[in-house]
Amino acid sequence: MNDQPTLEANASLRAIFATPVIEYPLPNADALNAELKRVILEREKGDKGTQHSNLGGWQSGWDMAKWGGDAFDEIHRAAHAVASQATCDRVGKPVPVKWISNAWANVNRDGQGNEFHTHPGAYWSASYYVDDGGAASDPSLGGEFEIQDPRGVAPAMLAPYLAFAMPGGQSVGASELVRPQPGLLLMFPSWLSHAVRPYRGDGVRISIAINMTPAPFGAQA
Repeated sequence: MNDQPTLEANASLRAIFATPVIEYPLPNADALNAELKRVILEREKGDKGTQHSNLGGWQSGWDMAKWGGDAFDEIHRAAHAVASQATCDRVGKPVPVKWISNAWANVNRDGQGNEFHTHPGAYWSASYYVDDGGAASDPSLGGEFEIQDPRGVAPAMLAPYLAFAMPGGQSVGASELVRPQPGLLLMFPSWLSHAVRPYRGDGVRISIAINMTPAPFGAQA
């Protein structure tokens, strides 16, 4: 008789300390993206931009709410709604949260990307993709959003040829890639280290970044 335990029959698997990464495709995004692309590229023409994590490319100031127009306002509202649905109190109950946020635009062309960084001082961060520069249909163009394992490289150092037999376990100690596509809202904890791999195409890769911080407890509405 074989009494060897099997995971399916005898054990349970808990994904303790799982890291939430949310992908939300906005419905009817084509019209929004056309307007956002126009507004952002027009802003780029007259604004020298800022330098933070960007490796080349153009990054606006953190004041896109002032100049992004109605199309940006719709993205902004969607990001707040998703963040609220993904947030609860410490016993798992829904909790109303008033978000304080800032946002900026990113424009990358051939060879440009963003080095690994985090967003200190925020709770949730989001990237909304206005234009992927054609990379969704041609992976050779790069421009992927890269997420580092928050546990660092230690889980892969002893036996880098092994991984955990569970969803997401194959990237332990390494990184995961998200391929942008127009209309996708990607949300993640602001402490999660991430980068943008260089875009390698003749088009333009345009995204909007949003940081969301909960208002102080007494100011919550």
